[in-house]
Amino acid sequence: MNIALQLLAYSGQALSTPVLLGILNNYQRPYDKIVELVKQGYLLQLRKGLYTSSSLISSIQPEPFLIANHLYGPSYISLDSALFYWGLIPERVFEQTSVSTKASKRFLSQGISYSFTHLPKDYYPIGIQSVQLAEGQTVLMASPEKALCDKIITTAGVNLRSKLQTQTWLLEDLRIEKEDLKNLNLKEMHTWLPNSPKRNSLSILIKTIAEF
Repeated sequence: MNIALQLLAYSGQALSTPVLLGILNNYQRPYDKIVELVKQGYLLQLRKGLYTSSSLISSIQPEPFLIANHLYGPSYISLDSALFYWGLIPERVFEQTSVSTKASKRFLSQGISYSFTHLPKDYYPIGIQSVQLAEGQTVLMASPEKALCDKIITTAGVNLRSKLQTQTWLLEDLRIEKEDLKNLNLKEMHTWLPNSPKRNSLSILIKTIAEF
């Protein structure tokens, strides 16, 4: 079968080396074929061992959020990227922001910047959702509530100590609308407190939003 047709079936996906080796199992030197396909422009290398088919194969390309999930894991989309996706903050984000249980890290891949910020393992798993961005493209992303909590936890210097300070940070610094904050699930957020870093800050956050 023509290699372009084989790759077409994987349009919009991130392809690891083992997956490509399966596609190229009829080639005697499949690793050399991968290098050749990159040079010919049929494959784009996202990082060592991770690729996607190019626009020469299909106009369907993986969303940056999907690439982020595969670049460094375990990880999920959070912080400013998730806050913007859920419509909580008004400014478009140009860096794809994620959190991970691994050490914090940054990548520049195909001209797009990706950041991964460390979170402790006990707190990491809560509040993660599967979100379908396009047909065949589903990503792990923080819920609106988790993205906001992650923002507080990972932002140096943010230690919320009063309702007035918290209200100012939410409405003026982040520019989140009160109506959007009222829609957050405070009961669920409260269940996260025992495993959360900056527990006092998150407790003040919940109390402040409850009074809006």
